[in-house]
Amino acid sequence: MKWSGFFIPFLFLLLSCGKEPFIRSADARLSVSADTLKYDTVFVSAGSVYQRLVIKNENDRQLRISSIDLSGGTGSVFKMNVDGVAGSGFSDIVIRANDSLYVFVQVNVDPSASGLPFVLRDSISIRYNGNEKKVQLEAWGQNARFLRNHILSTDETWNNDLPYVILGSLQVPAGKTLTINKGSRIYMHADAPLVINGRLRVLGEKDTADRVYFQGDRLDEPYKNYPASWPGIYFLDEATDNLLQYAVIRNAYQAIGLQGPSGNSQPKLLLYESVIDNAWDAGIIALNSSITARNCLISNCGKNILLAEGGQYQFTHCTVVSYANRFVEHKEPVLSLSNAAGSGSAALDAVFRNCIFWGDNGLVNDEVQVERSGSAPFNVLFDYSLWKVQNNPTGVTINQVINNQPPLFDSVNTIQSVYNFRLKEGSPALNKGTVTSVSTDLDGRPRPAGLPDLGCFEKQ
Repeated sequence: MKWSGFFIPFLFLLLSCGKEPFIRSADARLSVSADTLKYDTVFVSAGSVYQRLVIKNENDRQLRISSIDLSGGTGSVFKMNVDGVAGSGFSDIVIRANDSLYVFVQVNVDPSASGLPFVLRDSISIRYNGNEKKVQLEAWGQNARFLRNHILSTDETWNNDLPYVILGSLQVPAGKTLTINKGSRIYMHADAPLVINGRLRVLGEKDTADRVYFQGDRLDEPYKNYPASWPGIYFLDEATDNLLQYAVIRNAYQAIGLQGPSGNSQPKLLLYESVIDNAWDAGIIALNSSITARNCLISNCGKNILLAEGGQYQFTHCTVVSYANRFVEHKEPVLSLSNAAGSGSAALDAVFRNCIFWGDNGLVNDEVQVERSGSAPFNVLFDYSLWKVQNNPTGVTINQVINNQPPLFDSVNTIQSVYNFRLKEGSPALNKGTVTSVSTDLDGRPRPAGLPDLGCFEKQ
Protein backbone atom coordinates (compact mmCIF):
# COMPACT_ATOMS: atom_id res chain seq x y z
CA MET A 1 0.00 0.00 0.00
CA LYS A 2 2.98 2.30 -0.16
CA TRP A 3 1.91 3.50 -3.61
CA SER A 4 -1.42 4.90 -2.30
CA GLY A 5 0.15 8.25 -1.38
CA PHE A 6 1.00 8.78 -5.02
CA PHE A 7 -2.22 7.42 -6.43
CA ILE A 8 -4.62 10.05 -5.04
CA PRO A 9 -2.87 13.19 -6.45
CA PHE A 10 -2.36 11.34 -9.74
CA LEU A 11 -6.10 10.64 -9.88
CA PHE A 12 -6.89 14.33 -9.33
CA LEU A 13 -4.48 15.24 -12.08
CA LEU A 14 -6.23 12.90 -14.49
CA LEU A 15 -9.64 14.34 -13.56
CA SER A 16 -8.49 17.94 -13.95
CA CYS A 17 -6.99 17.22 -17.34
CA GLY A 18 -10.30 15.84 -18.43
CA LYS A 19 -12.23 18.97 -17.40
CA GLU A 20 -13.68 20.93 -20.34
CA PRO A 21 -11.46 24.07 -20.72
CA PHE A 22 -14.34 26.14 -22.22
CA ILE A 23 -17.74 26.88 -20.76
CA ARG A 24 -20.31 26.05 -23.42
CA SER A 25 -23.52 26.43 -21.48
CA ALA A 26 -26.09 29.04 -22.53
CA ASP A 27 -26.07 30.08 -18.86
CA ALA A 28 -22.48 31.31 -19.11
CA ARG A 29 -22.10 34.70 -17.48
CA LEU A 30 -20.93 37.47 -19.83
CA SER A 31 -21.21 41.14 -18.84
CA VAL A 32 -20.97 44.17 -21.12
CA SER A 33 -20.11 47.54 -19.57
CA ALA A 34 -22.85 49.46 -21.43
CA ASP A 35 -25.93 48.70 -23.47
CA THR A 36 -25.64 52.01 -25.36
CA LEU A 37 -22.74 54.23 -26.40
CA LYS A 38 -23.85 57.81 -26.99
CA TYR A 39 -21.74 60.47 -28.68
CA ASP A 40 -22.56 64.15 -28.49
CA THR A 41 -22.17 66.37 -31.55
CA VAL A 42 -19.35 65.12 -33.76
CA PHE A 43 -18.07 67.54 -36.38
CA VAL A 44 -17.36 66.17 -39.83
CA SER A 45 -13.70 65.67 -40.74
CA ALA A 46 -12.83 65.90 -37.03
CA GLY A 47 -14.01 62.39 -36.18
CA SER A 48 -14.46 61.78 -32.48
CA VAL A 49 -12.73 60.39 -29.46
CA TYR A 50 -13.01 56.68 -28.87
CA GLN A 51 -15.42 55.27 -26.35
CA ARG A 52 -14.58 52.04 -24.58
CA LEU A 53 -16.69 48.93 -24.14
CA VAL A 54 -15.60 46.19 -21.75
CA ILE A 55 -16.77 42.59 -22.27
CA LYS A 56 -16.06 40.43 -19.23
CA ASN A 57 -16.08 36.66 -18.86
CA GLU A 58 -17.41 36.13 -15.33
CA ASN A 59 -16.87 32.36 -15.35
CA ASP A 60 -14.05 30.24 -13.95
CA ARG A 61 -13.47 28.71 -17.40
CA GLN A 62 -12.61 30.21 -20.75
CA LEU A 63 -15.42 31.53 -22.91
CA ARG A 64 -15.44 31.52 -26.69
CA ILE A 65 -17.25 34.43 -28.35
CA SER A 66 -18.57 33.34 -31.72
CA SER A 67 -18.63 36.83 -33.22
CA ILE A 68 -18.52 40.58 -32.55
CA ASP A 69 -19.98 42.50 -35.47
CA LEU A 70 -20.95 46.02 -36.44
CA SER A 71 -24.44 45.65 -37.87
CA GLY A 72 -23.65 48.28 -40.49
CA GLY A 73 -20.59 46.38 -41.64
CA THR A 74 -17.77 48.07 -43.48
CA GLY A 75 -20.13 50.87 -44.58
CA SER A 76 -20.89 51.96 -41.01
CA VAL A 77 -19.91 55.44 -39.86
CA PHE A 78 -18.76 53.73 -36.67
CA LYS A 79 -15.35 52.08 -36.50
CA MET A 80 -14.42 49.31 -34.11
CA ASN A 81 -11.18 48.12 -32.59
CA VAL A 82 -11.08 44.84 -30.63
CA ASP A 83 -8.02 44.30 -28.47
CA GLY A 84 -5.90 46.45 -30.76
CA VAL A 85 -7.20 45.13 -34.09
CA ALA A 86 -9.42 47.32 -36.30
CA GLY A 87 -12.32 45.86 -38.24
CA SER A 88 -16.08 45.65 -38.61
CA GLY A 89 -16.38 41.96 -37.66
CA PHE A 90 -14.48 39.45 -35.53
CA SER A 91 -15.01 35.76 -34.86
CA ASP A 92 -13.79 32.95 -32.59
CA ILE A 93 -12.51 35.19 -29.80
CA VAL A 94 -11.40 33.54 -26.55
CA ILE A 95 -11.65 35.32 -23.21
CA ARG A 96 -9.83 33.63 -20.38
CA ALA A 97 -11.58 32.87 -17.11
CA ASN A 98 -12.53 36.03 -15.20
CA ASP A 99 -10.78 38.18 -17.79
CA SER A 100 -11.97 41.03 -20.02
CA LEU A 101 -11.93 42.05 -23.65
CA TYR A 102 -11.72 45.73 -24.65
CA VAL A 103 -13.62 47.15 -27.60
CA PHE A 104 -13.05 50.76 -28.73
CA VAL A 105 -15.62 52.46 -30.95
CA GLN A 106 -15.27 55.70 -32.91
CA VAL A 107 -17.73 57.54 -35.13
CA ASN A 108 -16.80 59.46 -38.28
CA VAL A 109 -19.27 61.69 -40.10
CA ASP A 110 -19.72 61.85 -43.87
CA PRO A 111 -19.05 65.46 -44.97
CA SER A 112 -21.60 65.11 -47.79
CA ALA A 113 -24.43 64.14 -45.43
CA SER A 114 -27.33 66.59 -45.31
CA GLY A 115 -29.76 67.44 -42.56
CA LEU A 116 -28.40 69.54 -39.73
CA PRO A 117 -28.23 68.10 -37.21
CA PHE A 118 -28.60 64.45 -38.18
CA VAL A 119 -28.62 61.35 -36.04
CA LEU A 120 -26.31 58.43 -36.70
CA ARG A 121 -27.15 54.96 -35.41
CA ASP A 122 -25.74 51.45 -35.54
CA SER A 123 -25.28 48.55 -33.15
CA ILE A 124 -22.72 45.97 -32.10
CA SER A 125 -23.81 42.33 -31.92
CA ILE A 126 -22.00 39.97 -29.52
CA ARG A 127 -22.78 36.24 -29.93
CA TYR A 128 -21.69 33.40 -27.63
CA ASN A 129 -23.05 29.96 -26.67
CA GLY A 130 -26.26 30.56 -28.63
CA ASN A 131 -26.82 33.94 -26.95
CA GLU A 132 -26.74 37.44 -28.41
CA LYS A 133 -26.14 40.77 -26.71
CA LYS A 134 -26.67 44.10 -28.47
CA VAL A 135 -24.95 47.41 -27.81
CA GLN A 136 -26.64 50.40 -29.43
CA LEU A 137 -24.55 53.19 -30.95
CA GLU A 138 -25.93 56.69 -31.33
CA ALA A 139 -24.32 59.98 -32.35
CA TRP A 140 -25.46 63.39 -33.45
CA GLY A 141 -23.40 64.66 -36.36
CA GLN A 142 -23.17 68.12 -37.81
CA ASN A 143 -21.47 69.61 -40.75
CA ALA A 144 -19.43 72.68 -39.87
CA ARG A 145 -17.15 75.38 -41.24
CA PHE A 146 -13.57 74.72 -40.19
CA LEU A 147 -11.14 77.62 -39.92
CA ARG A 148 -7.50 77.03 -39.06
CA ASN A 149 -5.24 79.97 -38.14
CA HIS A 150 -7.69 82.26 -39.88
CA ILE A 151 -6.91 85.97 -40.30
CA LEU A 152 -9.66 88.18 -41.73
CA SER A 153 -8.52 89.88 -44.92
CA THR A 154 -11.84 91.68 -45.30
CA ASP A 155 -14.98 92.21 -43.24
CA GLU A 156 -16.82 88.94 -42.59
CA THR A 157 -20.35 88.10 -41.49
CA TRP A 158 -21.11 84.72 -39.95
CA ASN A 159 -24.61 83.27 -39.89
CA ASN A 160 -26.22 80.34 -38.12
CA ASP A 161 -26.57 77.93 -41.06
CA LEU A 162 -23.53 75.93 -39.89
CA PRO A 163 -21.46 75.97 -36.71
CA TYR A 164 -17.91 77.28 -36.87
CA VAL A 165 -15.02 75.19 -35.56
CA ILE A 166 -11.85 77.22 -34.95
CA LEU A 167 -8.47 75.46 -34.99
CA GLY A 168 -5.37 77.46 -34.20
CA SER A 169 -6.18 81.15 -33.78
CA LEU A 170 -8.81 83.45 -35.23
CA GLN A 171 -7.59 87.02 -35.74
CA VAL A 172 -9.50 90.18 -36.61
CA PRO A 173 -6.85 92.74 -37.66
CA ALA A 174 -7.16 96.50 -37.21
CA GLY A 175 -9.63 98.01 -39.67
CA LYS A 176 -11.56 94.73 -40.11
CA THR A 177 -14.94 93.74 -38.63
CA LEU A 178 -16.27 90.31 -37.77
CA THR A 179 -20.06 90.27 -37.38
CA ILE A 180 -21.65 87.16 -35.87
CA ASN A 181 -25.40 86.97 -36.26
CA LYS A 182 -28.02 85.47 -33.98
CA GLY A 183 -28.09 81.73 -33.37
CA SER A 184 -24.46 81.15 -34.37
CA ARG A 185 -22.39 78.49 -32.60
CA ILE A 186 -18.64 78.96 -32.30
CA TYR A 187 -16.56 75.99 -31.16
CA MET A 188 -12.96 76.78 -30.24
CA HIS A 189 -10.15 74.23 -30.12
CA ALA A 190 -7.82 74.09 -27.13
CA ASP A 191 -5.20 76.17 -29.00
CA ALA A 192 -7.65 78.69 -30.50
CA PRO A 193 -7.95 82.20 -29.04
CA LEU A 194 -10.13 84.82 -30.72
CA VAL A 195 -7.87 87.88 -31.04
CA ILE A 196 -9.42 91.25 -31.87
CA ASN A 197 -7.43 94.25 -33.04
CA GLY A 198 -10.30 95.47 -35.18
CA ARG A 199 -13.97 95.13 -34.28
CA LEU A 200 -16.19 92.24 -33.14
CA ARG A 201 -19.98 92.56 -33.34
CA VAL A 202 -21.97 89.72 -31.77
CA LEU A 203 -25.67 90.20 -32.47
CA GLY A 204 -27.54 87.55 -30.53
CA GLU A 205 -31.18 87.85 -29.51
CA LYS A 206 -33.06 86.94 -26.34
CA ASP A 207 -34.46 83.50 -27.21
CA THR A 208 -32.17 80.66 -26.16
CA ALA A 209 -31.81 79.41 -29.74
CA ASP A 210 -30.97 82.92 -30.98
CA ARG A 211 -28.09 83.62 -28.60
CA VAL A 212 -24.53 83.32 -29.84
CA TYR A 213 -22.52 80.60 -28.09
CA PHE A 214 -18.75 80.36 -27.67
CA GLN A 215 -17.30 77.19 -26.13
CA GLY A 216 -14.67 74.50 -26.57
CA ASP A 217 -14.96 71.91 -29.34
CA ARG A 218 -14.76 68.89 -27.03
CA LEU A 219 -18.44 68.01 -26.57
CA ASP A 220 -17.93 64.52 -25.20
CA GLU A 221 -18.14 63.65 -21.51
CA PRO A 222 -16.50 64.65 -19.29
CA TYR A 223 -14.60 67.27 -21.27
CA LYS A 224 -17.56 69.37 -22.40
CA ASN A 225 -17.87 70.93 -18.93
CA TYR A 226 -14.19 71.45 -18.19
CA PRO A 227 -12.99 75.04 -17.69
CA ALA A 228 -9.92 76.19 -19.65
CA SER A 229 -10.95 74.10 -22.64
CA TRP A 230 -10.07 77.06 -24.93
CA PRO A 231 -8.15 80.33 -24.38
CA GLY A 232 -10.82 83.07 -24.68
CA ILE A 233 -11.65 86.32 -26.51
CA TYR A 234 -8.98 89.04 -26.38
CA PHE A 235 -9.44 92.70 -27.33
CA LEU A 236 -6.02 94.24 -27.90
CA ASP A 237 -4.85 97.87 -28.04
CA GLU A 238 -6.30 98.83 -31.42
CA ALA A 239 -9.72 97.18 -30.92
CA THR A 240 -12.63 99.67 -30.91
CA ASP A 241 -16.44 99.70 -30.95
CA ASN A 242 -16.92 96.09 -29.93
CA LEU A 243 -20.35 94.74 -29.01
CA LEU A 244 -21.36 91.44 -27.45
CA GLN A 245 -25.13 91.16 -27.05
CA TYR A 246 -26.86 87.98 -25.93
CA ALA A 247 -23.55 86.12 -26.05
CA VAL A 248 -22.85 83.01 -23.96
CA ILE A 249 -19.16 82.36 -23.30
CA ARG A 250 -18.36 79.13 -21.47
CA ASN A 251 -15.39 77.07 -20.29
CA ALA A 252 -12.60 79.42 -21.39
CA TYR A 253 -9.31 80.05 -19.65
CA GLN A 254 -9.96 83.81 -19.64
CA ALA A 255 -13.37 84.39 -21.19
CA ILE A 256 -12.86 88.08 -22.06
CA GLY A 257 -9.58 89.97 -21.88
CA LEU A 258 -9.12 93.65 -22.70
CA GLN A 259 -5.91 95.60 -23.03
CA GLY A 260 -5.62 99.36 -23.27
CA PRO A 261 -8.15 102.19 -23.49
CA SER A 262 -10.58 102.68 -26.33
CA GLY A 263 -9.33 104.48 -29.42
CA ASN A 264 -12.36 106.79 -29.42
CA SER A 265 -14.92 108.24 -27.04
CA GLN A 266 -16.91 104.99 -26.88
CA PRO A 267 -16.13 102.09 -24.52
CA LYS A 268 -13.84 99.45 -25.96
CA LEU A 269 -16.54 96.86 -25.22
CA LEU A 270 -20.31 97.04 -24.86
CA LEU A 271 -21.34 93.86 -23.05
CA TYR A 272 -25.12 93.48 -23.04
CA GLU A 273 -27.36 90.61 -21.83
CA SER A 274 -24.51 88.12 -21.84
CA VAL A 275 -23.40 85.11 -19.80
CA ILE A 276 -19.80 84.33 -18.87
CA ASP A 277 -19.49 81.02 -17.05
CA ASN A 278 -16.94 78.50 -15.78
CA ALA A 279 -13.76 80.31 -16.84
CA TRP A 280 -10.71 78.84 -15.15
CA ASP A 281 -8.66 81.99 -14.58
CA ALA A 282 -10.96 84.97 -15.16
CA GLY A 283 -14.37 85.79 -16.53
CA ILE A 284 -13.38 89.36 -17.40
CA ILE A 285 -9.84 90.69 -17.09
CA ALA A 286 -9.22 94.28 -18.18
CA LEU A 287 -6.01 96.32 -18.02
CA ASN A 288 -6.58 100.09 -18.23
CA SER A 289 -9.51 99.57 -20.56
CA SER A 290 -13.21 100.45 -20.77
CA ILE A 291 -16.42 98.39 -20.54
CA THR A 292 -20.10 99.22 -20.32
CA ALA A 293 -22.05 96.16 -19.19
CA ARG A 294 -25.72 95.60 -18.46
CA ASN A 295 -27.82 92.55 -17.55
CA CYS A 296 -24.81 90.24 -17.45
CA LEU A 297 -24.23 87.07 -15.46
CA ILE A 298 -20.60 86.34 -14.63
CA SER A 299 -20.56 83.07 -12.72
CA ASN A 300 -18.27 80.40 -11.28
CA CYS A 301 -14.94 81.68 -12.56
CA GLY A 302 -11.54 81.62 -10.89
CA LYS A 303 -11.70 85.41 -10.79
CA ASN A 304 -15.05 86.63 -12.04
CA ILE A 305 -14.03 90.24 -12.73
CA LEU A 306 -10.50 91.64 -12.45
CA LEU A 307 -10.12 95.30 -13.43
CA ALA A 308 -6.53 96.54 -13.04
CA GLU A 309 -4.33 99.50 -13.98
CA GLY A 310 -7.29 101.91 -13.95
CA GLY A 311 -9.80 102.45 -16.75
CA GLN A 312 -13.45 103.33 -17.23
CA TYR A 313 -16.17 100.87 -16.28
CA GLN A 314 -19.92 100.87 -15.84
CA PHE A 315 -21.80 97.75 -14.73
CA THR A 316 -25.58 97.95 -14.39
CA HIS A 317 -27.89 95.11 -13.31
CA CYS A 318 -25.14 92.49 -13.27
CA THR A 319 -24.95 89.33 -11.14
CA VAL A 320 -21.38 88.40 -10.27
CA VAL A 321 -21.34 85.14 -8.31
CA SER A 322 -19.15 82.11 -7.61
CA TYR A 323 -19.67 78.84 -5.78
CA ALA A 324 -16.79 76.49 -5.12
CA ASN A 325 -17.45 73.35 -7.15
CA ARG A 326 -15.72 70.32 -8.63
CA PHE A 327 -14.26 72.38 -11.47
CA VAL A 328 -13.25 75.75 -10.00
CA GLU A 329 -12.24 76.56 -6.43
CA HIS A 330 -13.65 79.78 -5.03
CA LYS A 331 -10.60 81.43 -3.47
CA GLU A 332 -10.56 84.87 -5.15
CA PRO A 333 -13.00 87.80 -4.78
CA VAL A 334 -15.69 87.95 -7.44
CA LEU A 335 -14.66 91.58 -8.08
CA SER A 336 -11.13 92.98 -7.79
CA LEU A 337 -10.51 96.60 -8.71
CA SER A 338 -7.20 98.47 -8.78
CA ASN A 339 -5.63 101.57 -10.29
CA ALA A 340 -2.05 100.49 -9.60
CA ALA A 341 0.03 100.68 -12.78
CA GLY A 342 3.63 99.59 -12.53
CA SER A 343 5.29 101.80 -9.92
CA GLY A 344 2.62 104.47 -10.32
CA SER A 345 -1.13 104.74 -10.76
CA ALA A 346 -3.71 105.35 -13.49
CA ALA A 347 -7.06 107.11 -13.46
CA LEU A 348 -9.99 104.89 -12.50
CA ASP A 349 -13.66 105.71 -12.97
CA ALA A 350 -16.08 102.89 -12.15
CA VAL A 351 -19.79 102.67 -11.34
CA PHE A 352 -21.57 99.50 -10.20
CA ARG A 353 -25.33 100.00 -9.98
CA ASN A 354 -28.14 97.53 -9.18
CA CYS A 355 -25.62 94.67 -9.01
CA ILE A 356 -25.12 91.54 -6.89
CA PHE A 357 -21.64 90.42 -5.78
CA TRP A 358 -21.80 87.07 -4.00
CA GLY A 359 -19.73 83.97 -3.36
CA ASP A 360 -20.19 80.83 -1.32
CA ASN A 361 -18.50 77.56 -0.33
CA GLY A 362 -15.16 79.27 -0.66
CA LEU A 363 -12.34 80.95 1.22
CA VAL A 364 -13.28 84.59 0.59
CA ASN A 365 -14.69 86.94 3.22
CA ASP A 366 -14.69 90.09 1.10
CA GLU A 367 -16.13 89.40 -2.34
CA VAL A 368 -15.36 92.97 -3.43
CA GLN A 369 -11.79 94.18 -3.00
CA VAL A 370 -10.57 97.61 -4.09
CA GLU A 371 -6.99 98.86 -4.14
CA ARG A 372 -6.19 102.54 -4.52
CA SER A 373 -2.66 103.57 -5.40
CA GLY A 374 -0.97 106.92 -5.96
CA SER A 375 -2.64 110.24 -6.67
CA ALA A 376 -4.32 109.54 -10.03
CA PRO A 377 -8.05 110.35 -10.22
CA PHE A 378 -10.02 107.63 -8.45
CA ASN A 379 -13.81 107.59 -8.57
CA VAL A 380 -15.56 104.34 -7.65
CA LEU A 381 -19.27 104.13 -6.80
CA PHE A 382 -21.27 101.15 -5.55
CA ASP A 383 -24.90 102.20 -5.87
CA TYR A 384 -27.99 100.19 -4.87
CA SER A 385 -26.33 96.80 -4.79
CA LEU A 386 -25.97 93.67 -2.65
CA TRP A 387 -22.61 92.21 -1.69
CA LYS A 388 -20.88 89.79 0.63
CA VAL A 389 -18.25 91.92 2.38
CA GLN A 390 -16.99 91.91 5.97
CA ASN A 391 -14.64 94.87 5.57
CA ASN A 392 -15.97 97.67 3.40
CA PRO A 393 -13.47 98.84 0.80
CA THR A 394 -11.95 102.23 1.52
CA GLY A 395 -11.75 105.22 -0.77
CA VAL A 396 -14.99 104.39 -2.58
CA THR A 397 -18.54 105.73 -2.41
CA ILE A 398 -21.13 103.28 -1.08
CA ASN A 399 -24.81 104.13 -1.45
CA GLN A 400 -27.74 101.88 -0.50
CA VAL A 401 -25.74 98.65 -0.47
CA ILE A 402 -27.17 95.55 1.23
CA ASN A 403 -24.39 93.84 3.15
CA ASN A 404 -24.01 90.10 3.88
CA GLN A 405 -27.60 89.08 3.24
CA PRO A 406 -27.82 85.96 1.04
CA PRO A 407 -29.58 86.88 -2.21
CA LEU A 408 -31.64 83.65 -2.15
CA PHE A 409 -30.98 82.35 -5.62
CA ASP A 410 -33.59 80.04 -7.10
CA SER A 411 -31.53 76.85 -6.93
CA VAL A 412 -27.86 75.97 -6.55
CA ASN A 413 -26.56 72.40 -6.29
CA THR A 414 -22.81 72.18 -6.80
CA ILE A 415 -22.81 68.36 -6.77
CA GLN A 416 -25.26 68.16 -9.67
CA SER A 417 -23.93 71.33 -11.34
CA VAL A 418 -27.28 73.12 -11.07
CA TYR A 419 -26.97 76.91 -11.03
CA ASN A 420 -30.12 79.00 -11.39
CA PHE A 421 -29.27 82.52 -10.27
CA ARG A 422 -32.75 83.93 -10.64
CA LEU A 423 -34.20 85.23 -7.37
CA LYS A 424 -36.62 83.46 -5.04
CA GLU A 425 -39.55 84.98 -3.26
CA GLY A 426 -38.31 86.70 -0.15
CA SER A 427 -34.94 87.65 -1.63
CA PRO A 428 -33.54 90.87 -0.13
CA ALA A 429 -32.62 91.89 -3.68
CA LEU A 430 -36.26 92.16 -4.83
CA ASN A 431 -37.39 95.72 -5.58
CA LYS A 432 -34.21 97.18 -4.07
CA GLY A 433 -32.72 98.77 -7.17
CA THR A 434 -32.88 102.30 -8.44
CA VAL A 435 -34.58 103.30 -11.68
CA THR A 436 -32.27 103.34 -14.71
CA SER A 437 -32.71 103.29 -18.47
CA VAL A 438 -32.46 99.47 -18.47
CA SER A 439 -36.01 98.32 -19.30
CA THR A 440 -35.51 94.53 -19.66
CA ASP A 441 -33.49 91.79 -17.95
CA LEU A 442 -31.13 89.03 -19.12
CA ASP A 443 -34.15 86.92 -20.16
CA GLY A 444 -35.47 89.82 -22.24
CA ARG A 445 -38.37 90.26 -19.84
CA PRO A 446 -39.57 93.72 -18.84
CA ARG A 447 -38.42 95.49 -15.72
CA PRO A 448 -41.08 97.46 -13.83
CA ALA A 449 -41.67 101.18 -14.10
CA GLY A 450 -41.03 101.33 -10.35
CA LEU A 451 -38.12 99.92 -8.37
CA PRO A 452 -36.38 97.04 -10.16
CA ASP A 453 -34.71 93.97 -8.63
CA LEU A 454 -30.96 93.85 -8.19
CA GLY A 455 -28.93 91.68 -10.51
CA CYS A 456 -29.43 90.51 -14.07
CA PHE A 457 -32.78 88.76 -13.55
CA GLU A 458 -36.08 90.47 -12.76
CA LYS A 459 -38.49 88.22 -10.88
CA GLN A 460 -41.71 88.04 -12.87
